[in-house]
Formats: sequence, C-alpha cells, structure tokens
Amino acid sequence: MTSPPNCRFCEEPLRHTFVDLGMSPLSNAYLRGDQLNRMEPFYPLHARVCSKCFLVQLEEFEKPENIFSGYAYFSSYSESWLRHSREYAEHATKRFHLDRHSLVVEIGSNDGYLLQYFLTKGVPVLGVEPAQNVADVARSRGVPTVARFFGRGTATELAAEGRCADLIVANNVLAHVPDLNGFVQGLQLLLKPQGIVTVEFPHLLRLIEGGQFDTIYHEHFSYISFCTAEELFHKHGLRIFDVDELPTHGGSLRLYVAHADNETVPQNSSVAQLRRQEIAAGIRDLSKYAGFAEKVRVTKRSLLQFLLEAKNSGKNLAGYGAPAKANTLLNYCGIGSDFMDYTVDLNPHKQNLFLPGTHIPIYSPEMLRKTRPDYVLILPWNLREEIVEQLAEIRQWGGRFVIPVPKVEIIA
Repeated sequence: MTSPPNCRFCEEPLRHTFVDLGMSPLSNAYLRGDQLNRMEPFYPLHARVCSKCFLVQLEEFEKPENIFSGYAYFSSYSESWLRHSREYAEHATKRFHLDRHSLVVEIGSNDGYLLQYFLTKGVPVLGVEPAQNVADVARSRGVPTVARFFGRGTATELAAEGRCADLIVANNVLAHVPDLNGFVQGLQLLLKPQGIVTVEFPHLLRLIEGGQFDTIYHEHFSYISFCTAEELFHKHGLRIFDVDELPTHGGSLRLYVAHADNETVPQNSSVAQLRRQEIAAGIRDLSKYAGFAEKVRVTKRSLLQFLLEAKNSGKNLAGYGAPAKANTLLNYCGIGSDFMDYTVDLNPHKQNLFLPGTHIPIYSPEMLRKTRPDYVLILPWNLREEIVEQLAEIRQWGGRFVIPVPKVEIIA
C-alpha cells in the first residue's frame, strides 16, 4: 500500500478524501481535429483535505510548465470580468493613493485585462504571466509583461532590478501554484515596506456549501478557506488586514495583505468576523468535508436524469462556453456528444477545437442561431446572468437555458 502524499503547505500526510472525481484529462488541454485519434493522458482527480491545516488539494501530476504553455484562457472575453477588473482598479487607485510614482505588479496577469485600467490612470504596471502566448497578447496591448512563473526566484530578481511593488495583485492565481510557500514568500520579497497585496480566490466554504465540484481540476492545485489563508500568510511574515466577500466564481474572497510589521494599516473588523463565520460553519472540522462527495453524486445523477429524459423525448441540446470547469463536469458525468451536440465559446482561441476527454466540438456562438437547440447548457454557470442576457434571442424559437450546478435548473 502506497503512503499518502503530504500537504503542500504544512507537510502533514493527507489521509482524508474530500472528493474523488475519477480520472480526467487536463481541463485546458483542448484538442485539434488531427489529435482526436491519439492517446490522451488522464490523471486522478482526487481531492484530499489536510487534517492539520484543512487545505483541500490535488496532487501535482503535471508540471505547471506543461499545463500553462499554449494556454487557451484569455480573461478579456468575459464582459462581467472586465467590469469587475475596472471597478477594482478604480477602488485600489483611490484607496491606496496610487499615482505615476507607484508600481502595480500583477501575478498571473493573463492578457492585460486588469493592468490596462491602471495604465489609463497613469499608474506604471508590470505583468508576470507564465504563458508566453498570453503574455504576447498583453504586450501587444501596451502592458509591460515578463513571461515567467512567480515564486522566490522571480521575486528576488525583480526586487534586485528595483521593481518592488506598491501594490501586488494576485487574482485567481493562488490556487494554480503547487509551491504555495514559495509563492507567498515571493509576495513578501517583492512588496515594498508599506506596500499592499490583494489576493482573490474562490472561497472553499462557498465551494462546499454550493456543491461546486466542477471548479476542481488539475490546474487548480489548492482550494482555500480564509482560516487556512491566514495561517499561510502569517507563516511568511504577512498579515491580512481586510477582506471582501465577492460574488465572482460562485463566491470568492479578496484578501488585503501587508507586511506583519506594517502598522499603517489597522485590521478591519471583517477579518475577525469572517474567521468566526468559518469556524461556526465547521471549516476546521473534518466532518464538514465528509458529506461533499455524496452531494456531488446527487448532482451527477440529477443531471444525467434530465439529459436522458430530454434526449428520449427528441430534444436537442448544445452547450454555451468551454471553460475548464466544463471539462470536469462533462468527464465526471460521462457526458459526450451523445448528449450534447456541441458547445460554443466567444474565445476564438477555443473555436474549432474539441473539449478534452469528451471530444465535443467547440464553435462560435453563431452555431446556436443556425441549429436552434431546445436547451442550452450554461457551462460557466458563474456567468449565468451575463450569458442569459447575451442569448435572450433563443427564447424566440422556444429554447431554454439549463444550469447544471449545484442542481439542474431550467430557465425559460
């Protein structure tokens, strides 16, 4: 019998399963037509919870260098995410008194979706983005970007070049790094003495309570609660002084972090309040995690039941979106083109490719107008309002929307 892996934060042996979603391909490994007959690598999608620090995590089966090379995710194709980013830039510029003498560094800066809004305010920026193809797009937009993975080494090099930050932004990147300790230490090294870090990530408590199992995929190494994040930052000489609860990605946290000895930023009451809320909800108790796997199985059965009934009654179904979460959902539930004819996506970098594992084709949204499906399965359900508004015309032919998680919901 093999010994369990160790926690990537505290190194405690991981003896407790959170949920086992079977074998799955990398969720951003989209396929060309000439790759469909080749062997496709599948890896265990087995999330465990640490009994000491309560970090939920996957093992590292593939190096980040392989996951994020030729990356197909571009943030700028979501209108709601751009709006969220623009509002953040407005807020941060005012709150932290940023100007032309400041430097904002974003880790995992993607295609410049966020930093562009600081540039329009005359605030100097630097993006750190590991995917070369995505970094190239950011540079073409005038956003200075270095194509590197972030950690102790990169932080040390940038600091030596005099590029320490007044504000470091890390939106939805903390979960993507296998070396959590090295990443957070890098934040500490790159931050000016009076500087601020803001970190956004999906809230583990919301994932559990909302049954959001499809947000678990290999590119997300960790799933984090506030209490665990507080331990993580404290270990590396950083202090959380404020926190916002956000609706993005099914429920996220935005942490405001400073050096532990920075007394210019007092701790907001929201910190203690959220800590108490999580503890009262059982986030430090293994029993909180024990029932999640059955909740996931119920979701799978209800979705398959709906699909069987729809197909048996002669209905046609297409998908909207080709996000990473869709590939967890579809592969775990065994949903292929026998249930869903195709999916569509606004991102041209995904169009005319195929979803990993299921080989469902991806087209432009125009395909919906051509084929007029009876049901449209909204795969990025966290953007449901935006998508329903964009596709209001499907109601003209009697089409209806389907939300798959946490339970099947039909929107007429």
